[in-house]
Amino acid sequence: MGYVPIPTGPASPPNATAAVTKPGPAGTPGAGNVPGLKAVDKETTAGVLFGVGAYGLWGLLPLYFFVLAPAGAVEIVANRVVWSLLFCTLLITVTRSWRVLGAAFRNRSVIGPLAIAAGLIAVNWLTYTYGVTTGQAVETSLGYFINPLVSVLLGVFVLKEKLRPLQWAAVGIGFVAVGVLSFSYGKLPWIALTLAFSFGLYGFFKKRVGPRADALTSLTVETVVLAPIAGTTMIVLALTGAASLTTNGAGHFWLLLASGIITAIPLLFFGASARRLPMMTIGLLQYFAPVLQFIVALTVFKEAMTTERWIGFGVVWLALVVLTADMLYTARKNSATRKLARAAA
Repeated sequence: MGYVPIPTGPASPPNATAAVTKPGPAGTPGAGNVPGLKAVDKETTAGVLFGVGAYGLWGLLPLYFFVLAPAGAVEIVANRVVWSLLFCTLLITVTRSWRVLGAAFRNRSVIGPLAIAAGLIAVNWLTYTYGVTTGQAVETSLGYFINPLVSVLLGVFVLKEKLRPLQWAAVGIGFVAVGVLSFSYGKLPWIALTLAFSFGLYGFFKKRVGPRADALTSLTVETVVLAPIAGTTMIVLALTGAASLTTNGAGHFWLLLASGIITAIPLLFFGASARRLPMMTIGLLQYFAPVLQFIVALTVFKEAMTTERWIGFGVVWLALVVLTADMLYTARKNSATRKLARAAA
């Protein structure tokens, strides 16, 4: 899975506010607000559709890795990086964004965080692919269920943010869940924890870049950073006879090449969604991917779920319900405060 930093609020179309509040010809307040409202509604609808598309594709990604057998995690990730770079190069050329890409490489405040983000997403991709290809897709879905709780912890320890009571409760419940799942698995669920922390830190460094690099530019920079290692890995696998790219027929060859498109498309969808929707909506949509992954793991891969694991997942979901309730309550409270401030003005 890839990631694009979530904006701090919805991106409104130009002059949207003016269009909504402009009085109509007869001087009746709001008589001229229909065009503005329609524009906002269209943007919101498009944002939701793009978001569902992005998280839906990420949720179904285990099926793609399943059909890539006998390719292992290392080969899949190496191909994913190399062919993503090729696809991004084509998109950069079509959109005439070479100047923007060049500016990103010259800007230390952009290239530094993105280089670190590239290393983190490589760890994330390798762990995720390993989990899916070794029959542990349930645990990979757990990693993305836990991720919002990790993001809250990063806010405390890295950004020195103060948690609200419900957020503390959610984090506490999350620790209980990890304990229950550790008992169930007989060990720490290291795949889930690695996915959650690598993805959370990845998001943190992407957030530091912010709007200085769009989704395509960010993905291109990250793949450029990783491409030498990925290309070398592909060569070594080929020389040692461990590569499956050219040894399992044309269908397998083209499926591996398609990893570039399969990596880039949901990222671009997410970027389009993030520009149109508020953070709260994106936060709710993000649960769509692990839910799909969990369903695929149970219904398609037939992975076992013991009673203890069901209890552990149930505790995780309880923590997410508490976290979501806090998010909705805070959003409603902030909205009411803004309305009072506007009324007072």
